[in-house]
Amino acid sequence: MATIDVELKKALSSAVFKAFEEEMNWEEIVIEIPKNKNHGDFSSNVAMQLTKKLRKNPRQIAQSIIENLDSPQISSVEIAGPGFLNFVLAKDQFTKVITDVLEKKEMYGVQPANGIKVNLEYVSANPTGSLHLGHARGAAWGDSCSRIMKKAGYDVTREYYVNDAGNQIMNLALSLNARYRQAHGLDAEIGQDGYNGADVKEKGFELAKQYPNVYLEPTEENLKFFRKEGIQFELDKIKEHLDQYRVGFDVWSSEQAIRDAGKVEEAISVLNEKGYLYEDEGALWFRTTDFGDDKDRVLRKQDGSYTYLVPDIAYHNDKFQRGYDVLVDFFGADHHGYIPRLKASMSALGNDPDKLNVDIIQMVRLVSNGVEMKMSKREGNATTINELCERVGVDAARYFFVQRALDSHLDFDIELATKKSNENPVYYAQYAHARMCSIQKQATDIELATSFEGLTHEKEIDLMKTIQEYNKVIIETAKTRQVHKICHYVQNLASKFHSFYNACKVIDRENMELSAQRLALVKATQIVLANALDCIGVEAVESM
Repeated sequence: MATIDVELKKALSSAVFKAFEEEMNWEEIVIEIPKNKNHGDFSSNVAMQLTKKLRKNPRQIAQSIIENLDSPQISSVEIAGPGFLNFVLAKDQFTKVITDVLEKKEMYGVQPANGIKVNLEYVSANPTGSLHLGHARGAAWGDSCSRIMKKAGYDVTREYYVNDAGNQIMNLALSLNARYRQAHGLDAEIGQDGYNGADVKEKGFELAKQYPNVYLEPTEENLKFFRKEGIQFELDKIKEHLDQYRVGFDVWSSEQAIRDAGKVEEAISVLNEKGYLYEDEGALWFRTTDFGDDKDRVLRKQDGSYTYLVPDIAYHNDKFQRGYDVLVDFFGADHHGYIPRLKASMSALGNDPDKLNVDIIQMVRLVSNGVEMKMSKREGNATTINELCERVGVDAARYFFVQRALDSHLDFDIELATKKSNENPVYYAQYAHARMCSIQKQATDIELATSFEGLTHEKEIDLMKTIQEYNKVIIETAKTRQVHKICHYVQNLASKFHSFYNACKVIDRENMELSAQRLALVKATQIVLANALDCIGVEAVESM
């Protein structure tokens, strides 16, 4: 069933064609719920949208649209201000959404497949330690984005890029070897660039028990052993913590595998054949200025080693070769300047750079009573996802990380996240859901209505309007990847429900017909709120 706003858009598109013989895609028409209820149920600026093309006064355009508008939905329509169209709908139009939700249940809001293949890459932290606050924000956002895009009909692949090559991995191997030697009573320094975490120490001592006296010397072969064990140990820990955080991946790509498959040399060869590389002072340079970068970039240093840009070029080229229509990377704030050279490399290799989207994740501070705090028990310098979830819970952690736009700095308020009051947005939303469940438990003897003529109260109409907005929110959020709009919707729906509940007696044993209708509305609201919370990986609890 098409939602009310979609039906209105199609009716307006048809009226525009009848009035002006002008084709207008209904998806381009903007329909909004006015903030002022005196302006009707819905409003559209379609007349202003057409002013430039038709070269007419928008109020005249609006009048012509009204004269050609044919829709049984509309009770009345008037022109306001410079040419807004304000619609009042027939009361029975809003009740249709209840039937739709009760039929579709958890599938309400799920859109037909659109055939667009999307690759979302997020987290991608080096397997050299636990995931921290920056990773937590990116993980919650990326996972929520994947959930929403799937509901919107996209074919989504969730990908984690494992940086399992390079100096940091070698430092991890050396650190494990040092701990292994220490476990045997030998002197061994971790070094300035080593990993001093308690978990690395524990792993080194564990390996000493499993393989006594086998890998004492830091030979190349022995370090291969510690490299493999270290990567597996850290990855297992990352996967365990992500699983607890309700974040999953479809593909785990390895930088080392990209290198071993010759994809790095393949990309370098193509760039060289196309004339984008040159040598200067013993280094190999990539002419990224040809693609708008502020300066050319080094690919191979004087010592013969590649810069970290090179495997990234090969990896992203590999993703393009896998046939995705859209690639999305979620990068930390310190990677902002990295975007032009990455897009330049894709363009140079013959890929469409516009298919590559990079969303920047701004910094996170942990605060309590307005003061920045550290909460780490084991590493002493940063708070891990695990520690945060132990303190505030997974629901609060996930909700707080996605309630603000990704490109804005975030202060994570520990005190607010643990409050059992309506000031806490996740508590407010979950309490609304629990209240809906409680109402239904009190009325198990009442069969839900199938027709809803009695639902005419202003608060009932407001609630039904908000429910039917859900489809639009899913579609628009998936297009823009603005996950925080789901949180806005959750808060709005919970607020509208509480207003309805305070104004309308749901269970009235003296008016069972109206009770059955209102219970159906409560059930529909509960389903939609649960669906919306699922979009951001937050549990819809049944009791609190």
